[in-house]
Amino acid sequence: MMLSRRLLLGAALAVPALRRPSAQAAHQVRLVHVNDFHSRHEPVVRATGAGCRADEACLGGSARLVGAIAAAKAEAAAAGRGAVAIDAGDEFMGSLFYTQYRGAAELQVMKAWGCEAMTLGNHEFDNGPENLATFIAGADFPILAANIDTRAEPVLGGRTRPWWETVRGGARLAFIGVTTPETPLLSSPGRNLRFTDPAEATRRAIAEIRATGPATIVLLSHLGYGPDRQMAAEVAGLDVIVGGHSHTLLANDEPDAEGPMPVLVDGPDRRVRIVQTGAYGRFLGMLDLDLAADGRVVATGGACAPIGTGFPEDARVAALIAELARPLAETRRRPVGTLPAEMGNAECRRGECLLGNLVAEAILARAPGAEIAITNGGGLRAGLPGGLVTLGDVLTTLPFGNTVATMGLRGSDVLAALENGFSQGAGTAGRFPQVAGLRVVWDPAAAAGSRVRAVEVAQGGRFAPLDPGRVYRVATNDFMRRGGDGYAPFRERALDPYDAGVPVDDALADYIAAGRTGAIALDGRIGVR
Repeated sequence: MMLSRRLLLGAALAVPALRRPSAQAAHQVRLVHVNDFHSRHEPVVRATGAGCRADEACLGGSARLVGAIAAAKAEAAAAGRGAVAIDAGDEFMGSLFYTQYRGAAELQVMKAWGCEAMTLGNHEFDNGPENLATFIAGADFPILAANIDTRAEPVLGGRTRPWWETVRGGARLAFIGVTTPETPLLSSPGRNLRFTDPAEATRRAIAEIRATGPATIVLLSHLGYGPDRQMAAEVAGLDVIVGGHSHTLLANDEPDAEGPMPVLVDGPDRRVRIVQTGAYGRFLGMLDLDLAADGRVVATGGACAPIGTGFPEDARVAALIAELARPLAETRRRPVGTLPAEMGNAECRRGECLLGNLVAEAILARAPGAEIAITNGGGLRAGLPGGLVTLGDVLTTLPFGNTVATMGLRGSDVLAALENGFSQGAGTAGRFPQVAGLRVVWDPAAAAGSRVRAVEVAQGGRFAPLDPGRVYRVATNDFMRRGGDGYAPFRERALDPYDAGVPVDDALADYIAAGRTGAIALDGRIGVR
């Protein structure tokens, strides 16, 4: 939708132009929505979500997010629309603000922007049920978890609900929350929680809601874009899905969007609207709904807008974030462990290097079920000192805020990815692969595309030749998984990919802290013929 400029809340804002309500509409509402914020309280680079640098285009940050949400609500009110502000999960994990405050910083900001309902993301469980229970106890909004059975977990039992309803703009709106059932594989929810089938849980909640009268039903989903499309096609009674988990940007007039806002899917009994705002607080979703008297959607509008300088910063939140940031300098000085010797990065674009082996092994260790890890030598921006290593040292080596990503990949596609890694030779190419779980021999003199001479994959205590037809579980970083550095096989051939694991810097810090670095050596895993 075209954006108009208007004076609102005393500032000139770039906000969506509202279209006239449909003649069929009995009610008009706006859903203001975010997802996968991942503790990005300071502005981030538009393209990657890494911390903002002076020479790059940046978006978001908590102060501007709060300002943008206030503006979106005010515009809705001026147009006679009721507004509801909601969150599709994964507020936790992704910056030092989470490392330091374990969700307390996110909670303060969510209260500042007026969150009214939230579903849980898998990263809300990263530090166990007890940490999540502390967050929930401080929340003044409902936590929705229709497909999480908490009855056997004492600290969470009774603290969540499957759905919540409200009335806005004269319309009854009901919100159901669901979380990916893969959470036990992706996070640390403990042994007592049971994650059930989200479709079954959603159907059950819809039946309860419909039993008491007409309503517009919104699924707050932390399942991912693909599962959301399946839910829309298969579950009767859904009107809107506000999604998260897959970091999918659905927006109009944004070149990197994966689809329009909203995406329309024909369900069993009605058309379903799907929205998602990418990740890291870079975009704000504003879905305008014109509703019939029975709750059905008759027209939609709004936008998924970049949170740039056209939105004002909230001064109180800016001051809050500045105060919360002060102790982070001390956090950067926090020791994480020791290394037996210095590990430089000068050779990591040329061949096997100690630092590359260390980071690849750390990624492999934090990817449950993974057999192979491949990371880009150019992503290792500095070496690590021998002796004491601090968190600041780790963040200097890995400054981009990338996350551990996993996927299934056939052996033939693993080979194609390695060929890409060696395609620009040695010495300058950031794509040069550093690996764990495999051995590879390559020929620098051969033509690009035919440089890999042999690949073997670790199988227990031995190595076996790469099987072109077998599907391997591969770990990398989210930049490469999305095709960065030319790794198109990771983007185009991945099976069941997941890009939002723990931050790679956390994986490396944990690996060093565990005292596992003594075995890191130049062991010939990347050989030259």
